[in-house]
Amino acid sequence: MDALQYLAQGLGIALQPINILFAFIGCLLGTLVGVLPGIGPISGVALLIPVTATMTSGLPQADAATSSIILLAGVYYGAMYGGSTTAILINTPGENSSVCTCLDGYQMAKQGRAGVALAICAIASFVAGIIATIGLLFMAKPLAEVALRFGPADQFSLMILGLCALSSLAGKSQVKAFIMTILGLILATVGVDPISGVARMTFGYPELYSGIEFLTLAVGMFALGEVFKTIITRDYAEGEPIRVGSIIPSKQDMKDSWASILRGSALGFFQGLIPGCGATLCSFMAYTTEKKFSKNRANFGKGAIQGVAAPEAANNGAAGGAMIPLLTLGIPGTGTTAVLMGALIMFNITPGPLLFQERPQVVWGLIASMIVGNVMLLILNLPLVKVFAKVIETPPKYLIPGILAISVFGVYAVQLSLFNLLLMVGSGVAAYYLAKNDYPIAPLVLSLILGPMIENNLRRAVNLYNGDYSRFLTEPISLTFLVIAVLWVAIPQVMKLRGRRLEEVIG
Repeated sequence: MDALQYLAQGLGIALQPINILFAFIGCLLGTLVGVLPGIGPISGVALLIPVTATMTSGLPQADAATSSIILLAGVYYGAMYGGSTTAILINTPGENSSVCTCLDGYQMAKQGRAGVALAICAIASFVAGIIATIGLLFMAKPLAEVALRFGPADQFSLMILGLCALSSLAGKSQVKAFIMTILGLILATVGVDPISGVARMTFGYPELYSGIEFLTLAVGMFALGEVFKTIITRDYAEGEPIRVGSIIPSKQDMKDSWASILRGSALGFFQGLIPGCGATLCSFMAYTTEKKFSKNRANFGKGAIQGVAAPEAANNGAAGGAMIPLLTLGIPGTGTTAVLMGALIMFNITPGPLLFQERPQVVWGLIASMIVGNVMLLILNLPLVKVFAKVIETPPKYLIPGILAISVFGVYAVQLSLFNLLLMVGSGVAAYYLAKNDYPIAPLVLSLILGPMIENNLRRAVNLYNGDYSRFLTEPISLTFLVIAVLWVAIPQVMKLRGRRLEEVIG
């Protein structure tokens, strides 16, 4: 009952006219941030911190803090909504966690079902956002205590599990998927070693000292790779624009996707509790889980609606889950929540266990605003589905230059580097030839994201345990993750081997 009373108090704050306006502005800007490739929620939130400070300068300090955090949080989960738009329409993820959406969302668009894919994304995001907010309301403190028990060894093993789960995205060859995973891990080591300060595989280029930017590689491989494929194979020569189709999901679409939405929401929320996981890993795990348990695995990567619903639900569920360690423990689990933490501190608000006692109006106002914001996003996005879907009807001869312009703008606006533009083009060329030879791109991209986190947690664990690597197998949580990882890889191979032997016996 206490939680419901606090929620009522929070709704009283969130439904104040000024806070409704700020929530609307945050959701709208967040959607635009998600739609534009290259900006992402981290950059969007960071850029708007000084803007919100200026906008709320005339308010009392307590009200200014609450209104500002409501706006910035709206940008955060609004970007989770918007990131799927370009992923579906032009195979360009608006932000990291939309990478998985490209795999089936773009295929649905090519089949004339862009409207349905966008509508399912909006519905999945709304359901996941509401579920995550309810979870945040009732389970914040106890779940945060559980997540806090994850040590560096446990987090390292979880990342290994995430990489092994990519075997489900292997396509025709699991070996090729592992090759791409290892290549991504190698690329993740490029840059200056954070501990020794030694430059690794930079080849004398100062631009590589900070490592290979995910944005550059992702935009190059997904957006430009598709552009090069279209140009080289002359797909545009047919001249027939891809049909949008209906923007209203059919009963069968909803039947096929509702379970995926619920599973993705729950998986994303619980994984979001663990610092370091982030929405990207959650979306990949949701996708691989759906593929693993689907009766029609062959449809994944070819336009399966579950492959759109699950990752979109997961990344929005993770956004809500990531707020729990931030608010209750003062531990930012993602880059965006780290920026939000900086905004809280800027307003003299210290996240942690005492936050609920000292500044309840901020906490409960923020939680209640997430409910208001998700309703706003659903109202905003469903009518705009038709507008967004019309983009796909643009003839390729106009769409290709548009994709190139968006890609160049997105990378250069963030990096301000000609080197990164050249790297983007090079990665696009590489992506075309890799895809042509059935080497999956997704494992490389995810391992590039997880590589620094894996290295960091490995070093932390080794230092903590004085070089005793056996602790990775003696820590119960770490051992559990590693066993699941081994089984995830081994079971499909065993099943294939048994199938071959059965064919030989029958033959």
